[in-house]
Amino acid sequence: MKVLLVEDDEPLAEALSAVLAEAGVLIEATASGTEADFLVQTERYDAVILDLGLPDGDGTRWLAQWREAGIDLPVLVLTARERWADKAAGFSAGADDYVTKPFETAEVLFRLRALVRRSHGHAHPVLRVGDLALDTHTGSVTLAGRPISLTSQESRLLAYLVHTAPRVVSRAELAEHVYDRDHEPDSNVIDVQISRLRRKLGSQRIETLRGQGYRLIDLDEAS
Repeated sequence: MKVLLVEDDEPLAEALSAVLAEAGVLIEATASGTEADFLVQTERYDAVILDLGLPDGDGTRWLAQWREAGIDLPVLVLTARERWADKAAGFSAGADDYVTKPFETAEVLFRLRALVRRSHGHAHPVLRVGDLALDTHTGSVTLAGRPISLTSQESRLLAYLVHTAPRVVSRAELAEHVYDRDHEPDSNVIDVQISRLRRKLGSQRIETLRGQGYRLIDLDEAS
């Protein structure tokens, strides 16, 4: 999961980034609504965490512009404003969920995971592709009930394939959603990660479509 955090409170942004990174979330952060607007329109993210009280304008302004431009990625609003009128303004601008400061970082993580899961059409927190299961609450992966040990990059790559299954995902899309924009890998690095996942999950579980990309398949349905 790749998330843009827009928060001008530096200690809070650092603390929240650390917790999310520890949970396997790839975080890119900015304190500026102007920069966030540029990033949202030029990069791919799975979600945005947006503070409303930004130094260069109200967050609802940027959010409303994104929605008017057809940018529909999930947005979780963070704010110290407790009045219902302020919350209503956030929802009216296009927010998907709302957390009031101070908050538990664990709550932000749970809400964030739920937003991303639902944006891909999944209601249940445990996503299954055949006998492969991903618990979106914990990030754990099991195969036929057996726990699978994955590196952080393998976990992010597999999680994206699970969320998007059975859609074909291009190398470029994987790179944009799984890796930092300043360290996006070439296709060979992604091929290596896919090869390692196949060794752990089975060689036929991740299908390669030449010139298109990869997709995770249900082996029972494919047989």
